[in-house]
Amino acid sequence: MSLKLEKAILPDTYDNYVFDLYGTLVDIHTDEGNTEVWEKLALFYGYYGACYEPDELEKHYGELVRGKEASLKMTLESDPHYAHESSPEIEITDVFSSLFAKKGVEADRNLAVHAGQFFRVLSTEYVKLYPGTAEMLKDLKDKGKKVYLLSNAQRIFTAYEMNLIEISQYFDDIFISSDFQTKKPDQRFFQALMDKHDLKADKTLFIGNDSRCDIDGARQVDFHTFYVNSNISPKDDHAEEADYVVEDFTEWLTK
Repeated sequence: MSLKLEKAILPDTYDNYVFDLYGTLVDIHTDEGNTEVWEKLALFYGYYGACYEPDELEKHYGELVRGKEASLKMTLESDPHYAHESSPEIEITDVFSSLFAKKGVEADRNLAVHAGQFFRVLSTEYVKLYPGTAEMLKDLKDKGKKVYLLSNAQRIFTAYEMNLIEISQYFDDIFISSDFQTKKPDQRFFQALMDKHDLKADKTLFIGNDSRCDIDGARQVDFHTFYVNSNISPKDDHAEEADYVVEDFTEWLTK
């Protein structure tokens, strides 16, 4: 049965704290459907000889993402020893590289990364920490706790955003789904963290803002769970099975 909390204060009884990122520690708003995003990105591609109309570029981007995800999903589900949910996570750099190739342009990986990061900057309205995040993470480290990140994200975006908002230093390890070809709630992603650091489930608390990806996923490996319903949690989301629940999350506090 969940313990309902009025304030987001983590219990200090665990050895390991595993965090989701967006919607849990970081407040972000992106709009990939903004027409201006595709106009500016088409201009960028045109600089290198890959000439697109904005709507053409958006269309090919969507088709490439869906195609690569479908192919990876088939690969993941072909594993005869694995019966859990498959949640493919492609490497988005490959998509931006393929967009050059579609126009006959040979682009090295650095250019594809820069195209992806330019796209991310164009589509991001803001990215910032929730109040109290840095103080809460520092408090955990000061208490000798192990702190990890397990995020559904793309490294070419997230690693740089974490540096921008200055929280990378608080984590003992950072797991980003694009490095593993699978994402939450796929048990394989959680298991990779457990195996590398020999985490004991009963000594580990997972903190997230999505009942399905974060809470249900973490429960598959028997982690204890702390759910925050934030401004970017899924609509009408509820995590009845979480050990701790904060329904109206706006900030992190420490004891």
